[in-house]
Amino acid sequence: MRTITIRLPAAAYPILIGNGALAEAAETLCALCPGKRVFVVTDENVWALHGARLDSVLAGQGISYGLKALRPGEESKTLATLEGLYGAFHAAGMQRRDPVVAFGGGVVGDTAGFAAATYMRGVPLVQIPTTLLAQADASVGGKVAVDLPQGKNLAGCFYQPSLVVADTAVLSTLPPREWNAGLAEVVKHAAIGSEELLALLEGGRVDAMEEIVALNCQCKASFVERDSLDQSVRMMLNFGHTFGHAIEKYHDYKTYTHGEAVAMGMGLALQAGRLLGVTPPEDARRLLSLMERLGLDAHAKDPADALVPLMAGDKKNIGGDINLVLLAGIGRPVPYPIQPQALASLLAGGNM
Repeated sequence: MRTITIRLPAAAYPILIGNGALAEAAETLCALCPGKRVFVVTDENVWALHGARLDSVLAGQGISYGLKALRPGEESKTLATLEGLYGAFHAAGMQRRDPVVAFGGGVVGDTAGFAAATYMRGVPLVQIPTTLLAQADASVGGKVAVDLPQGKNLAGCFYQPSLVVADTAVLSTLPPREWNAGLAEVVKHAAIGSEELLALLEGGRVDAMEEIVALNCQCKASFVERDSLDQSVRMMLNFGHTFGHAIEKYHDYKTYTHGEAVAMGMGLALQAGRLLGVTPPEDARRLLSLMERLGLDAHAKDPADALVPLMAGDKKNIGGDINLVLLAGIGRPVPYPIQPQALASLLAGGNM
């Protein structure tokens, strides 16, 4: 098992990574539970597949738990779900030192994390991500949120967990689309900050899950530690996401997974960077070739004049500009503010 520590000005917390990490983390988890109780938030599919594993770990430490299993999918990431969790916490007698355990993918982590951040003005949070996307990205860094009718993640805050446990054994049950969704985030981290991870992927080592997740977490930690509140360098983690979020919204979040949209978003960011003279053509070809070999479709199907207006509402924009993240080279992400009409013209001229 590997341990990576996120060090922030106000706190530090470990990320435990490995096959069987959940069982190995039992004593660490127990130390966070002075009242010997937690509240587990999961989803119905995850609990059916892996609930016995977590139950065994908690029972072995004498920890009792309340349980709420959400319906799987983005539709559960709402204010109504949040209110239901508050009610369940209260009914279970949760106190301020009793941790919430988010046991699932990104939807569970975001929703349970926001509930933990705001119930009683904050109770401890333990993230136990069960998807590749959540282990490599969503569970690390303290972003928690729910969706509003107007868009994804518009109600949320920054709230760091006390512990992250990434047990790679649970990834064996992932459906192919969920696996690919995680791979897109893995490629993103390789592109913006880890030549070692890029070499691992190019060498065909997608089976080296402990190493892949660890390298992802190391990469993300390097951005989060310098900018925990997403005001400057952490924004570079948005590579592919400004386009990707627009693709998701254009299709009402029903056609593509987040990772599929991000893969296409990276394809568009590489195209824009090449057309603007920012991204070296050989680096764009290298990443596009890798995504193709990994089975990730980086070719967007939607017209620029439909996507760009949706990008204009991105929460990371400044003034009237769309704040893109482009690559000046592998490991060299750069901010690139651009007017919406200029971006639409650029992409239309580039035969998107």
